Amino acid sequence: MMIDYVTLMLINMTAGLFLLGCFVWRDLDSPEDAGRWVPAFAISGFVAAIGGFAITFTWPLPKPYSMAYGEMSVLFGVLLLGLALALAKKWELLPLSIYAVFAGATAAILGVRIIDLGLTTQPTLSGIGFILSGICGIFSPLVVWQNDKKGLRIIGSLVLFTASAIWAWTGCLAYWMHMIVPK
Repeated sequence: MMIDYVTLMLINMTAGLFLLGCFVWRDLDSPEDAGRWVPAFAISGFVAAIGGFAITFTWPLPKPYSMAYGEMSVLFGVLLLGLALALAKKWELLPLSIYAVFAGATAAILGVRIIDLGLTTQPTLSGIGFILSGICGIFSPLVVWQNDKKGLRIIGSLVLFTASAIWAWTGCLAYWMHMIVPK
C-alpha cells in the first residue's frame, strides 16, 4: 500500500504562498508589523519541511514526483522557517531572498521539465505552478531590496496569489482523485 501525502503538501504550499503574498503586499516594508506573520510562516514551513524530508528520504512516489514535490517542499519549508525566524529576530531578509533565487530557479526548471515530459494528470498546469513559484523565488531579492516600491510588491504578490491558486486547484483535484473507496 502506497502512502501518499502530496495532497497535504499541495494545500500547505497553497497556504504558504498565499500568506507570503499577503505579507509582501501588506507588511514587507513595515518591519514593526512583520512579527505577526511568524506563527503562520512557521506552521507552513514546518509542514513543508517535514513532508518534504519524508518524501525525499522514503521516495513513496514514482521517481520524478518524489524528487519534484519532495525536494522542492524541503526548500520551500526551510525558506518559510527561515522567514519566520528572521521576522521574529528582526533580521534583514535580503540574505534569505538570495537563497530563494536558487530554490526558485530549480522550481522553474522542474516546471519546464514537467511540461516537457507530460508528468502529472495536468502537466501544463503543474508546470506553470512550479514556474510561477520559481519566478517568485528568483525575483525575491529585487522585491526585498526595493520594498518601498508598492507597485513591485503588488506584482510580486499577484504572482504569489496566482501560484497559490494553481496549487489550490491542483490540491483539491488531488484530494478528489485520492479519495476512493477501497474494493
